[in-house]
Amino acid sequence: MNYNSLPQGVRLAVEAAQNKKAAGISVLDLSGVGAFTSYFVICTGFSTPQVQAICTEIEEQLYKEQGRSPEHREGRGSSEWALLDFGSFIVHVFSEQARHYYDLERLWRSAQKLEIPDEPDGPGGHGSSHGTSHGAGHRGSRNVAVGGSHGPGEAISK
Repeated sequence: MNYNSLPQGVRLAVEAAQNKKAAGISVLDLSGVGAFTSYFVICTGFSTPQVQAICTEIEEQLYKEQGRSPEHREGRGSSEWALLDFGSFIVHVFSEQARHYYDLERLWRSAQKLEIPDEPDGPGGHGSSHGTSHGAGHRGSRNVAVGGSHGPGEAISK
């Protein structure tokens, strides 16, 4: 699984979350594990306004680009966890504490996971090349702090 193989709606959700500086964005491919949806997009916001801004941006971008609205919403007024259910994928926006507590990545560890590195210069800035896993074919600086050798902005597939 790589970024470009994700459905357009999932990619739009990831990009919208990046626009609002969400951290720790990861995508779980649940299609092979008999789940009720095909993908989870999971990310972290660091304040109530940021969690709400991430959700609003995702909703606005999916409506603007695909005419899609969430089938269900949970926790929009919460600072801990907000959920947007788009049917084929679900977006979870957590506070740091709630993300560690619920640990969806551990609960769904049998699913393929694609980590989207945080963009130090913001969306569209230096190093925002989505695509290959583990830096295949990428030239330039390497970021080994995340446990692998990948270029800035490249997705890591686990």
